[in-house]
Amino acid sequence: MTTTVVTRVKNRAANTPDQIAMRAKDFGIWQEVSWAQYWANVELVGDALLSLGLQPGDRVAIHSENRREWLYADLGVVAARGITVGLYPTNPASEVAYLLSHSGARILIAEDQEQVDKALLVLEDTPDLEWIVYLEPRGIKGRYDNPKLLWWDDFLAMGARYRDSHGDELAARMARTSPDDVMTLIYTSGTTGPPKGAMLTVANVEFAVHVLVEGGGFTSPPPSSTDVTLSYLPLCHVAERIFTTWFSAASGVQVHFAESIETVQANLREVQPTILFGVPRIWEKVLAGVTIGVSSASWLKRSVTRFWLRRAESIGTTLVRTGGEHTGSSRVTYALGWLFCFRALKARIGMRYVRYASSGAAPIAPDVLKFFMGIGVPMHEVYGMTENTAVATGNRPGRVKVGTVGEPQPGIELRIDEETGEILTRHGGTFAGYWRDPEATSRVVTDGWLHTGDVGEWVDGTHVKITDRMKDIIITAGGKNIAPSELENALKTSPYIKEAVVIGDQRAYLVALIGIEYETVGHWAQQRKLPYTTYRDLSEKPEVLELVQTIVTEVNAKFASVEQIKKFRMFPKELDHEDGELTATQKVKRSALGKMFDDLVESMYG
Repeated sequence: MTTTVVTRVKNRAANTPDQIAMRAKDFGIWQEVSWAQYWANVELVGDALLSLGLQPGDRVAIHSENRREWLYADLGVVAARGITVGLYPTNPASEVAYLLSHSGARILIAEDQEQVDKALLVLEDTPDLEWIVYLEPRGIKGRYDNPKLLWWDDFLAMGARYRDSHGDELAARMARTSPDDVMTLIYTSGTTGPPKGAMLTVANVEFAVHVLVEGGGFTSPPPSSTDVTLSYLPLCHVAERIFTTWFSAASGVQVHFAESIETVQANLREVQPTILFGVPRIWEKVLAGVTIGVSSASWLKRSVTRFWLRRAESIGTTLVRTGGEHTGSSRVTYALGWLFCFRALKARIGMRYVRYASSGAAPIAPDVLKFFMGIGVPMHEVYGMTENTAVATGNRPGRVKVGTVGEPQPGIELRIDEETGEILTRHGGTFAGYWRDPEATSRVVTDGWLHTGDVGEWVDGTHVKITDRMKDIIITAGGKNIAPSELENALKTSPYIKEAVVIGDQRAYLVALIGIEYETVGHWAQQRKLPYTTYRDLSEKPEVLELVQTIVTEVNAKFASVEQIKKFRMFPKELDHEDGELTATQKVKRSALGKMFDDLVESMYG
């Protein structure tokens, strides 16, 4: 039988049935799920899908926050040889319509009334959709009269009845699984157009598991059943699928589901994970929270914490220089800092026992990494993308080069195009192509080489540094090529700045649109007794504009004159996915912002 994440869960259920696979909160209390229970639910979902007539290759969409049922559904679909299509919980109805119709999903598993309402609103645009299975009955069961609606409990009961009458049909279906079977469609973020569905096969996923999990491509030593993770980023993203589903199935890592994205900080403190992945926005937000916490503390605690944070900055500088290895001096300093500050600080931010932390999916400012390294969180920037099943590069323990995304993973081919500087990869994780879009596939895969669209360079001949996306490189009117992400990340290192978009293509000079970190700047304003009412009111305060100008001036000092930001304007609102300003992964849609805030941009060039 072909090895898949499903067979891995089945084997763990057989070998360690009572070991804990995952935990989730019900009414404020952590509930445990054993491997035996995990597999039993996967089987039920698989049988239920067969009872609905699911055929190999049929698509099943999941529209939900991270929870146990996400994994049951995902693996149940794979067991039945279907294709999982993940939707972001924040997808508005228009995007739900596009994703369901483009994928041709026959079944949708929706979390609650909010997601069901979105699907019902676009039924006319989704002719392939036959069933909407909802997880939470509140507000739906007994109130909605639509023949396509099916409650999760009834769905599972159908699976149990189907197994009673059809025996081992699911096992027989699993036995016919091929390495070339498409296992999941992961839709790209759509920063430059409609999202594209990347087809990942069973073989792709097994390659990623072999390299990243079993081969220790991320953690060293590789993850094990003693490790603990917190699942909180959307599971339809390839990175969270690795750290939640694939890590767990392959090595027995215990998964804890955050109650919501708003409770991540509290859940981190409860769970104290050993392995932690985050996108840059998460690390920036934690750092901003530390800044607020320190400024709000009593005089004595504030003084002590600031003293040791200065020591942490020195430790971080040493670790950056040594690749993450302590010197004798930094080890002694850290030991003292652990007693007086770092232990309590790490426990407060939920990272006391983290043995491996990583950042990926977007560029991150080196100073943010240095902060966490300095307080004792072993940070590693990693790189990969959906189209190569997230297998590309990673900083390895003891060989960390801050400012780079690390070394190529073992057993893969990676090169940088001499003419364009584009990063190309070739290996067993290269995707099968874009769903229903062979032209787009042919543009990104040539002779097996995946064109990533990222511009990079070698550092010391071993590590890769990404300078920007090819499509984002700015060429000024004077012909200077500038990577805006370096400037933007430098600005976002400040706890007061949340978003920064540098503009200047074919222009005489660079300008920026800047969004404040509302909570942090709000706290700063309160300390200065500055009254404000809304985000816009706060961002337009002369004192806030002066604060931002100070940050811009400090950043400009690190760059050549032609690369400096000459003017800036403030976003009048917080950027939002539903308004089309951000992707579901919180990446800025540059082209959309250029149109939406054209008046602000032009005012800086007037």
